[in-house]
Amino acid sequence: MATTERSTDELFDEFLEDRGHETEPATWDESYNKKQCPDCGGLHESPASECSVCGWRP
Repeated sequence: MATTERSTDELFDEFLEDRGHETEPATWDESYNKKQCPDCGGLHESPASECSVCGWRP
């Protein structure tokens, strides 16, 4: 009999998803030719790797 073992992270993600939470890693939104922070909405140039407004990082 084969058993499927699931990681703690997978179980926790399923728990959160069942309760309406997003578990996919956040990424930059795009607004025209700029990156937009998904947390605060700050706009940044394409090479940005961190939000200069709130400090969010993907």
